[in-house]
Amino acid sequence: MTMSVWLPVAILLSSFIPGVLIFFQPEERHRLRTWLNLLGALIKLLLVGMLIWGVFHEQVFETRWTMAPGLEFVLHADALSVLFVSLSTLLWLVTTIYAIGYLEQTLHRSRFFGFFSLCVTATVGLALAGNLFTFVVFYELLTLATYPLIAHKGSPEALRGARIYLRYTLFGGLLLMIGAVWLHTLTGGVEFVEGGILQYANLDQSTLRWIFLLLIVGLGVKAALVPLHGWLPQAMVAPAPVSALLHAVAVVKAGAFGIVRVIYDVYGVEFAAELGVLTLLGAVAAITIIYGSLKALSQDHLKKRLAYSTVSQVSYIMLGTAIVGPLATIGGLVHLVHQGVMKITLFFAAGNYAEALGIHRVSEMDGVGRRMPGTTLAFTIGALGMIGIPPVAGFISKWYLGLGAVEAGAAAWVLPVLIASSLLNAAYFLPILYRAWFKSQSAPWPADKTAGCVRELPDALLWPPLTTAAMALLIGLFAAAPYSPLEWAELIAGREYRQ
Repeated sequence: MTMSVWLPVAILLSSFIPGVLIFFQPEERHRLRTWLNLLGALIKLLLVGMLIWGVFHEQVFETRWTMAPGLEFVLHADALSVLFVSLSTLLWLVTTIYAIGYLEQTLHRSRFFGFFSLCVTATVGLALAGNLFTFVVFYELLTLATYPLIAHKGSPEALRGARIYLRYTLFGGLLLMIGAVWLHTLTGGVEFVEGGILQYANLDQSTLRWIFLLLIVGLGVKAALVPLHGWLPQAMVAPAPVSALLHAVAVVKAGAFGIVRVIYDVYGVEFAAELGVLTLLGAVAAITIIYGSLKALSQDHLKKRLAYSTVSQVSYIMLGTAIVGPLATIGGLVHLVHQGVMKITLFFAAGNYAEALGIHRVSEMDGVGRRMPGTTLAFTIGALGMIGIPPVAGFISKWYLGLGAVEAGAAAWVLPVLIASSLLNAAYFLPILYRAWFKSQSAPWPADKTAGCVRELPDALLWPPLTTAAMALLIGLFAAAPYSPLEWAELIAGREYRQ
């Protein structure tokens, strides 16, 4: 078996095998569990590095398994899958370190880290899926692997949030499966091909529109498109590492990535535009961007404010996809990475505030920057990036989305959405920063566990948000560097539009 065949499988197994082994570890085996987690994450990072190099130089990586006549399980690496796999792998390593520090004094740690590894395996699997059937398989596995993580605390609130999540995502998965099976019966199998494959299939356009609607609604549940977003704020009862995983690495990004796959590599963006289906998607994305920002503005609970921010910010990806043109595509695709890095920083910081001081609400954050300067510095960089202030990565995304709107002749409606969203982002993030840095502590924090300590938190909790904040700053400052997310998004756009 050549490297081009075994590498995609090895990338999956690098998290699957440690996850299975972790399930069988007694709770007190802290050191072994830690090493299994970190070893799997580091091996996956090394393997993905090999994948990046090969795909950039147009090497083909593919594994095929015929399950039944006309039904193949396919793992295939292209430029788009590598973009998502790289994000998932790098942030999984950082989140693993953070989760070890956050959860190793709690109960059911082996169960948590086992499902944690399976969740990442499913995420990487759907990223590497080479056809729609394989994507659906991993998409459903992701739902099942994530449910125990949301319910991990076992409290009534956690169980309720997990049940809501399961109802929404199983409904979305059902619609996705119906659309995929319908399309399979018409075509005999749907491979992901750069530029799309359906434009050559000579099928009834009305049928293709209905199938598109099923696929996008099914994927839109995980992508938290309005009005399919209701599960996301409820899932914030999960531990902070899970919230970070949901928003930056796994579930929400899986939905957004799936929509990108369907439009670019199943229908083809130009053919989808001819069918007229992107107009509705663009309208829904714009509504979601504004709605999520308005809802975030009214939330005092910090994680719920961040959750509604995710509802808004992830729809930038769909907005860039719905605007037909290379620059808008670049803006949407690069935001897939930029939003993930910035949002995981914010959730790490929110987890630190809760862990150290018992802070869960914005109204409790007066003066927290002086007590926890490292965490608050990371939160500040992430928040400024979400607003779109240069040189943080979020500015690059919005700049290209704006340029793409002008290029496509859609500036009249896209630019007002981007401007309004940025102003609303400022309205719900800047008051937090003002409270944290410039207001004096007005009341005791709910549960100050750091009183008398010189350091604000252990390294395993402090360094992950500082690392991802530095990444958000560096990929903004050096956006034009080789192998940067921006350069990779430009590579994908060039191939999708055959430039």
